[in-house]
This record gives sequence, structure tokens and C-alpha cells, in this order.
Amino acid sequence: MTGQRFRRSRRQFLKLTALGAAGTAMASTLSSDRAISKSPPTGSTLRASTGDRLRRMLADVRRALRKPDSERRWIMVIDPRRCVGCRACVVACKAENVTPPGVSYREVPEVELGLYPQVNRIFMPTNCMQCDNPPCQKAAPEGAIVKRPDGIVAIDYTKFTSREAFEAARRACPYAALYWDDGTFATTGTPSSPQPYETRTFYEYDGVYARTGGAPPVGSARKCHFCVHRLEAGLLPACVSTCIGGAMAFGDHNDPESLVSELLATHRVIRVNERAGTQPRVYYIEDELPNVRRLISCTVCHR
Repeated sequence: MTGQRFRRSRRQFLKLTALGAAGTAMASTLSSDRAISKSPPTGSTLRASTGDRLRRMLADVRRALRKPDSERRWIMVIDPRRCVGCRACVVACKAENVTPPGVSYREVPEVELGLYPQVNRIFMPTNCMQCDNPPCQKAAPEGAIVKRPDGIVAIDYTKFTSREAFEAARRACPYAALYWDDGTFATTGTPSSPQPYETRTFYEYDGVYARTGGAPPVGSARKCHFCVHRLEAGLLPACVSTCIGGAMAFGDHNDPESLVSELLATHRVIRVNERAGTQPRVYYIEDELPNVRRLISCTVCHR
């Protein structure tokens, strides 16, 4: 009996040892794969820490603010290789701009390529492209959408209150970047509606707003404005400062020392729907993304 227990215990021990060894090998393989997938195809900027990039971009913004508005050219450069699809930027945007339910100036579309087990998922954060030739401006009432000297496309809430005009401008935008504030709250229809976080004051452009009493921006068109109220205070847009992977770079394209200028000079980039003549100010790094067996790029969907 004792011998049987010993043989059984020995078999269990050897089985557990084998499982442990397999688990260690798998963990080693996963760790190796992770290291490979995190290694950038090209360029040292991908290896820079997010904190270093944020500090550099803050310095870039504050240096740009010392120049006249017309000498600044705000742009955004997005690196899909850094985006993990966490959508922290979407949450940060909603919190910063107090947008209605289902509305965020930021979206993170994604595409899945390949078949199991060779599968890759690409995330492409997006927002208003701040076009230099904005089609929405032509479709909106006169003065409702203006192009600021620094390049930001801004909305005058007092002039963009027609839902019909909004629909025309929305259709004209090839990036689906315009939204309507219908005055509803996330808690509408519940006994606790609205909550203080839904009625608090917030800043946009050069004004202070609250989504109460039917005053603007309720009953008006809204969209991303690169958090211009933060920029003018020497801060980065909320989405940029929140991104855990450092997927977004922001700064003055007219400054050759800025991070965005460096990225454009050292990487291939594309601009979405550029052939439409909109001249967008949001760039996507086109360098190939590491996949299991092949390299893919943004041009898989955007040619």
C-alpha cells in the first residue's frame, strides 16, 4: 500500500513538474513575442517614454505661445503602433468637454486583419482634422464655423443653432466629426437626473459653459477644437495628455524643433481622405506595423 502511494505521488510530482516546465516555456515565448511586438520597426521616437514625450510637447506648446497666432500651425501626429485601444482619450475628451450621451469628439475606430492564429487589430484614434479647406465651413451658416489664424476650426455656438444647417454641414464633412448637443443627460429618465458632473461648468474656446437652461452649447453643433482653451493656458489637449501609450503627438508644425516636426521628418505619414482636397492637419504615421507573419500598414484601409 505504501509503495502504491509512493508511485502515485511520484507520478503526480512528475506531471506537475512537466506542467510547470511547459508553463515556463510558454511564458518565455509570450514574453519574447511581446518584446518583439513592442519593438518599433524604425525610429527612436517610438522607444521614448510617454513621460519624456509629454514634457517635450509641453515645452513645444509653451514655446509656440510666445509667437503671434498667425505664426503658429497646430497639428497632430498619430502613431497607430502605440495605440492599445484603451479609449482613455475618449473618456478624457468627454470629461473635459462635458458632451451629451453617445457623443465624444474622439473616436477610436479599429480593424481586425488576418485569420486565427495570425490576427492583428489596428486602432486609429481620430477626431476633427482641423482642415485648412474645411467643407463643413462652406455648408454651415456664414460665421458659424471659422478658421482661426492658428489653424483650429472653431464653432460659434450662437450662430450654429439650426438643426437643418447642422445636418448639411455634417454631410459635407468626410470625417464624421460634427455632433449635435440635444440637451439630454446620461441620467435622463432616471430619478437622479441630472447629476452634478453633467451640469458642471466647463471651458470651450474663450467661454465658460454649462449644459443647463437650454443655453449654448445645447441646441448647437459641436466638435473637437484641439482643446484650444487648454492650449492657451499652456497645456496639451486632454486626449494627448491622457494617452497611456503616447500614441498622439501635438505641437507647432512651424517650429522645426517640435516633436511633431521631427516625426514628420523621420517617418512616412498619410492624411485620411487627403485626395478630397480638405488639407487635414492630422497625420498618421505610415511605418509598417509588426504582425505575426507579415508587415501591414495604414494603407490597408486608407489608400
